[in-house]
Amino acid sequence: MTPFGARLVEAMADRGQLCVGVDPHAELLGAWGLPDSPQGVADFCQIVVDALADRVAVFKPQSAFFERFGALGVQILESTIRQLREAGALVLLDAKRGDIGSTVAAYADAYLNPSSPIYVDAITASPYLGVGSLSPMFDSALRYGGGVFVLALTSNKEGPSIQHARVEDGRTVGQHVLDEISLLNEGMQPLGSFGAVVGATIGDTGHDLSRMGGPFLVPGLGAQGGRPDDLRRIFGENLSAVLPSYSREVLGAGPSASALQAKVSKIIDELKIVLGSPK
Repeated sequence: MTPFGARLVEAMADRGQLCVGVDPHAELLGAWGLPDSPQGVADFCQIVVDALADRVAVFKPQSAFFERFGALGVQILESTIRQLREAGALVLLDAKRGDIGSTVAAYADAYLNPSSPIYVDAITASPYLGVGSLSPMFDSALRYGGGVFVLALTSNKEGPSIQHARVEDGRTVGQHVLDEISLLNEGMQPLGSFGAVVGATIGDTGHDLSRMGGPFLVPGLGAQGGRPDDLRRIFGENLSAVLPSYSREVLGAGPSASALQAKVSKIIDELKIVLGSPK
């Protein structure tokens, strides 16, 4: 399969630089007039699929909001992933998996092997057992054309206590993660398949993002306080590699399909002003 990085570039050029979260949490289901139940989650996802699946480059289901309903929830997640991909969208599962040895290899098989019922285009991963512990995920991504987005500089207020801590050579932990990912992307064109999660609300941290060679997944926009102008400040010359992620800002417009579509169009237009047109 064509590498994920190349497919992401194509998707963003075709549909715009936008990732939409699929987060059926209880509060949002209630706001949509849906029950906090497997059926409510299924109805929620079907509305999102019908309204947006053919308009958005990347969707990011949050696995936890499906897992809380057990097997039925995971079944709904599998169906939603399949429908989104059939509509031509890329699916990035937000699961933040991370472990060692055979366990992380099993995660890789679960999410990045095309024979799996929960196969997706890319997954988020946690590097805090060491970036090298994720090697089975990286290997599977290379083998099957998938992608891995590794947590580096996140938007939550607790993140800096670990991510800004220093390793032996003086770099921050976050910079170490970024540098390790950049090595994985060497030689990949037009964009590497290994990305970093960098929040839109991180402020001026002094980290060097220029050598990544892969995509940046950027949460924290919209309802969490980040604005499109923050992207230019944080990413500078790397704007073409930025994948802004919106969840509540988009989903809050539902359940009306036309309102969801209008909100997505408005955000894509706003992002184009800052990011330019993807090449």
